Amino acid sequence: MAKNKFFVVWEGKEPGIYRSWEECKRQIHGFGGAIYKGFATEAEAREAMTSPCWDYIGKNAKTKKPTQTEIDKVGKPDFESLSVDAACSGNPGVMEYRGVYTKTGEQVFHQGPFKDGTNNIGEFLALVHGLAFLKQKNSPLPIYTDSKTAIAWVRAKKAKTLLEKNEVNAVLFDLIARAETWLQQNEFSTKIMKWETTVWGEIPADFGRK
Repeated sequence: MAKNKFFVVWEGKEPGIYRSWEECKRQIHGFGGAIYKGFATEAEAREAMTSPCWDYIGKNAKTKKPTQTEIDKVGKPDFESLSVDAACSGNPGVMEYRGVYTKTGEQVFHQGPFKDGTNNIGEFLALVHGLAFLKQKNSPLPIYTDSKTAIAWVRAKKAKTLLEKNEVNAVLFDLIARAETWLQQNEFSTKIMKWETTVWGEIPADFGRK
């Protein structure tokens, strides 16, 4: 898959075409309901910019344009929060995860890349890392993730992955074990919230590699 070099922002601070993820990120972070997508060529980006955004978002992200009822039901995100996300090239593949301050997109922590991982594992580790970080800082901020699986695994205090441990991902499995131990030994009051991607756009911690 070609690496995205151009980014179209349909809904953001300043809609347009941007030539790097960093430029795109400045237009979408902190903007509720941002809609954007990366493209490999400028020609594709220009065509997309003059077309309905949902033609592209729907085809590739399996989302549809939210109804007004859905928008009213969900409301706006709490920007005074921490957002976490993961990215994985392949399944399994090279994985990394991070946490950012939702309002500004400022990166708070980043781990990886790790070989032979999965996106679910990355989402789980990111969420636990975020919980531990907020507890250590005695921070009242809530935390967002766009992964229902990660939320379920955290509640179960167990990463229910089907991935098999091997020499390549041994370090990653050590992190999983440490995360599970932390959940079992620590109580936390941090509110875990689901990021509503179909209404708000990609989570601010997204790596922009769609």
